[in-house]
Amino acid sequence: MDGEMERVLPDDADDGAERRWIDDTLNRFSRSSFRVKFELSAKDRAYARAKGKAVIDRHARELLRARIGAANPRNDGRQTVCTAQHATATCCRGCIAKWHHLPQGRELTDAEIDRLADLVMAWIERDLIRHPAV
Repeated sequence: MDGEMERVLPDDADDGAERRWIDDTLNRFSRSSFRVKFELSAKDRAYARAKGKAVIDRHARELLRARIGAANPRNDGRQTVCTAQHATATCCRGCIAKWHHLPQGRELTDAEIDRLADLVMAWIERDLIRHPAV
């Protein structure tokens, strides 16, 4: 991987709708004065590059499932979240309801967790591209 994370977004034609959803969603966030201010720290970028896509992807899925997957997550809206969660509105169930139209008060499905994790991974990838390793 040459110290960079491999490309996250799918290349298959079958995944075109998902790719468009990710791109469209990230573009919506770019118009939010709150969401646009987030970026990974140099330490977080170095960690992501060192660990690679597979490890970071697994961490993203585990973190989202543990922190926001439940119908009524513990400390929802007050728990410590990672930068990518704030940037992608996956930080709490309120933001998920507002930005992703997934209702509060019910457990997120595995497919919903996976979709949100794919979005987080795409945001991380974009951040790494914007800030190349030196």
